[in-house]
Amino acid sequence: MHIHLDAVGGVAGDMFIAAMLDAFPDLRDGMLAAIRAAGLPAEVHVGLAEHQDHALTGLRLRVIEPRVAELMAAGHHHPHTPFADIRAHLQACALTPAVRARAIGMFTLLAEAEAKVHGKTIDTISFHELGEWDSIADIVGAAYLIDALAPIDASAPMDAVPPNDAGAATSWSVSTLPLGRGRAKTAHGMLPIPTPATVLLLEGFEFADDGLEGERVTPTGAAILRHLGCTQAASRRSRRLLRTGIGFGTRSFPGISNVLRVLAFDEVRENHGADEVAQVQFEVDDQTPEDLAIALDKLRSHPSVLDVLQTPAFGKKGRMTMHIQLLAEVADMEGVFDACFSETTTIGLRYQVMQRRKLARASTTVEAAGRQMRVKVAERPGRQTAKVEADDLLNVIGGRAERERLQREAEQVVLRKDPK
Repeated sequence: MHIHLDAVGGVAGDMFIAAMLDAFPDLRDGMLAAIRAAGLPAEVHVGLAEHQDHALTGLRLRVIEPRVAELMAAGHHHPHTPFADIRAHLQACALTPAVRARAIGMFTLLAEAEAKVHGKTIDTISFHELGEWDSIADIVGAAYLIDALAPIDASAPMDAVPPNDAGAATSWSVSTLPLGRGRAKTAHGMLPIPTPATVLLLEGFEFADDGLEGERVTPTGAAILRHLGCTQAASRRSRRLLRTGIGFGTRSFPGISNVLRVLAFDEVRENHGADEVAQVQFEVDDQTPEDLAIALDKLRSHPSVLDVLQTPAFGKKGRMTMHIQLLAEVADMEGVFDACFSETTTIGLRYQVMQRRKLARASTTVEAAGRQMRVKVAERPGRQTAKVEADDLLNVIGGRAERERLQREAEQVVLRKDPK
């Protein structure tokens, strides 16, 4: 399953929980039980309610702390809660090992960011604006929901789950994040939005400024995104929408609902292997044929290059030029770009990420007429085909007819072993 988080209004812990429970209502009782297992005092109320804003309906999570509400009404800030105390509390309470590990992992991310901002260590840092029981409820509730959909490997260490390890059963992505504007009043004075800790947690994520004031991604929301290892790259894979959910935040914005939307997809099964490949193209008109041949051989041997094709073409001013096209691994496009610029005289290239389908294939070695010959076998719809590696026919004596005979013999050996 793939879950996409559409940050219409932003991302916060309560919004994540509400949106997930709107999409997966069967997880509600288990999540509330997990929050209670986190040792919240009896006077702290955790509730979910239907909410509507700007024609959208969904859920809203409320964590009501009477003591904190009284302090805030009197003009005080949230209590200072040392991270070490929160960690010790979570280690001692009756959570499952996986939920505990996820919760401590997310709090650790928050503590590391706060410590870096304030020049302290995580064991000496205290949380302020994160609150007290409300932040524990948000983090533990998120940890339960994540683990319910993406269980941790039982053999993995259970002290604290590192970021980007949200479980192989489910993948996660998030839309471009709203930047927000203005200043936030904190125990440390007025801080810019996004707050410094949030900025550290979201390094590498894409933002857009929609012109609305206020905090749009909270530190808790940022820690959840970092823990999930959310991607923002667009996927061209076929997916079937299974369910959707909407979670409301506490703020209101003019003209837009303050919601986080969850879209849960099922991957559509493909008949053939489907993946993505980078296509890189450029032209060369000022490199000698001998040196270009060497360069292309070196590009073919690059570990991330899958194929290299060259075709003659006419370029500017009627010059004869070579059009070069490479297929490369998407994960190492920058390395392939560097190789193209190092090995050829081109000063510019074009690229795009493309989908491709490929047949299942395997290589084997067989003996034919006393020769060891490599054969590539492909699984086509309803049948199997085989093809001898051309290099293994280089030293055959007897001309084209003998090469064809040996090729047929080797291929038939393979097909007789596993006829289809």
